[in-house]
Amino acid sequence: MNAVSILSTLEFGVVFGMLALSMYSALSTGLLSMASIMFAGCGAFLFAQLTDGLGWPPVLVLLCAAAIGGVAAIVLSALLLHLESHYIAMATIAIVLMTRVAVLNLPAVTGGVNGTPILTELSPLYIAGALLVAVWVFARLRRSRYGLASELAREDTTVASTLGVNIRWLRTVSFIISGCVGGLVGALLASLYGYIDADTFSMDLAFTALAAVVLGGAFHWLGPLIGGVVFTILPELLRGWFERADQLVDGVILVVIMIFLPRGLVDPLRWKQLVRRLRGRGEPGDGMPAGPAAAEPAQRTATEAIGS
Repeated sequence: MNAVSILSTLEFGVVFGMLALSMYSALSTGLLSMASIMFAGCGAFLFAQLTDGLGWPPVLVLLCAAAIGGVAAIVLSALLLHLESHYIAMATIAIVLMTRVAVLNLPAVTGGVNGTPILTELSPLYIAGALLVAVWVFARLRRSRYGLASELAREDTTVASTLGVNIRWLRTVSFIISGCVGGLVGALLASLYGYIDADTFSMDLAFTALAAVVLGGAFHWLGPLIGGVVFTILPELLRGWFERADQLVDGVILVVIMIFLPRGLVDPLRWKQLVRRLRGRGEPGDGMPAGPAAAEPAQRTATEAIGS
């Protein structure tokens, strides 16, 4: 692989990791949602209309793409979040399928069966800037009351509700964040692909993004980013050795991860256990409190989540 090919692959990996991050946002509160693909489609076709059609500056277009994803998420959250979690997953799968039908039947906006060529190619600096913003936002959210409440709600919504966490509000916020990131990713993908149509944002992309979350780890925002990059780079490295290397590598990676690392590559719990062992505190007798004292940090975390 030459330098240009490496840079292109890295760009795709970063953007795909951000798509997985969009899916992680909803998953962090206990929602399995495929709607990130629909958000990305909205952002992609808006990017085509505003850049090639109206000549808007890229920064403004990216902001608009994130905004339209957020608006779509607000509408969907009002319609779906009163359902049980498994019904939400099924409903968002249906929405992705409906999005394809809508793209085919709106030729004035999407190009219909002919698709839409993208003439505007964004500089890698835009991708790097979008990544930095996403990392900053999710890092701040994880340390906030919202992040604490999300972890609690994902583990047990009943306990979270008992402690005063507004589950509906929490999941609405996570859905909106997912929409904003998804819309932004759609615009970036449109620029990278150079062409988008009804099959660009399909269920295949949804399941691959979900697999990236599983690979990287769904318990920390860094996991989906790493999972997306790995899912993009490894098949490219092995493409010369195997036909359909992407499907082969994806399948092997998922099986290995589920067997040996069920919580993904990025697992904060495993990190903490490793640090404690290195410090000689792996056992209660080595300085780590046992019994009620060991439960105090978890109780404080739950208490801090109240009111978020």
